[in-house]
Amino acid sequence: MEKIFSLSIFLSSYACFVFFPKKRTLIALGAAGLLLISRTISLGEAFFAINWNVMGIFVGTLVVADIFMESRVPAYIAEVVVDRAKNTAGAILAICALAGFVSAFVENVATVLIVAPIALSLARKLKISPVNMMIAIAVSSNLQGAATLIGDPPSMLLGGFAKMNFADFFFYKGRPSIFFAVELGAAVSFIVLFYVFRGHREKVGLIAVEKVRSWTPTIILVSLILLLAFSSFLDTGFSSLAGTLCMIFGIVSLFWKKYIRRTPLLEDIRSLDWETTFFLIGIFILVGSITLTGWIDSISAFLSGIIGSNIFFGYTLIVFISVILSAFIDNVPFLAAMLPVALSMSAKLGINPSLFLFGLLIGASLGGNITPIGASANIVACGLLKKEGYNVKFGDFAKIGLPFTLAAVGAAYLFVWVVWSG
Repeated sequence: MEKIFSLSIFLSSYACFVFFPKKRTLIALGAAGLLLISRTISLGEAFFAINWNVMGIFVGTLVVADIFMESRVPAYIAEVVVDRAKNTAGAILAICALAGFVSAFVENVATVLIVAPIALSLARKLKISPVNMMIAIAVSSNLQGAATLIGDPPSMLLGGFAKMNFADFFFYKGRPSIFFAVELGAAVSFIVLFYVFRGHREKVGLIAVEKVRSWTPTIILVSLILLLAFSSFLDTGFSSLAGTLCMIFGIVSLFWKKYIRRTPLLEDIRSLDWETTFFLIGIFILVGSITLTGWIDSISAFLSGIIGSNIFFGYTLIVFISVILSAFIDNVPFLAAMLPVALSMSAKLGINPSLFLFGLLIGASLGGNITPIGASANIVACGLLKKEGYNVKFGDFAKIGLPFTLAAVGAAYLFVWVVWSG
């Protein structure tokens, strides 16, 4: 009975995520509450199903990213990059590259909010539509967010599940890791962006308006990144050190804002992305319930039966099913549900689990670039465009998002297979 109930709640929740995306946090927490009330999962099991290290990384980096964004350093750098570009095409590609770099260390939505004003200003000055430019910024942010442990929630989920530390995203067990797969995908997908913007040959010249408010947040962010890299050698099991460091730096950032910027502490705490924080907690409990009731083993056995001994087919299936599904549903709950399935399938096939886990992250993270609803950064970019009077249609987004995604996924997919299939 518990097994059927847990699956019913899980499937109902995911269906609701698709049809009521704005209510996803309430749905996740409500479903978790039903599982607790029905005693399908106990309070203790629910507590331990939540990966508190991942939660610490998410909340801590959220605060650090917030003060980094408010410092206006990224926006200032964006202006400098645009002013030095030879023409509009070069400026747009430079902005996309900058958005990608920032999003490797700052959450994707924050990255779009940082870079968007520069893109909109450039479009107004040159009297061109900002639609393609904003779409390109959003998809570039989503792509590079998968490159590091702190770039985006899916990366944090993978790190927590596979016990991968910050350095493991660069080199893992002596082999090039997910960072290099993403960067190869970025290099190939950049050709797509160059093709899209190749016709813009106007000379660029923006009047500098951004002034750096403080370099301290940049120092805090860089220090956190360096300490996370160093902590990789101390906490090889990815138990709690990374989350603790991020929370400490988050607290330091909050007090810096209070005493240096003179902003109310409670207001800063209240303004954080608590919706996504509680959504993640609910998802951990939902996935924990289907794991405890045996559904993960059942699903992996079913998929393993379809795949048989053909590992390449299995890997391809995982990557491209992830791409298709994450184009329409939130990649966080999808990835959280599929990570244990991928691990179980790897064990049944007797292969290195990194092959399926990395393929899953690539597919789930990049598939969201196909549609305007596939990722939070896309929704935010389209929302900013709507405020400017531009309505983004599904086809408008897919014209850039689909070829960009196919190029990035194809390159990263082949890289992971070559490096990790042996």
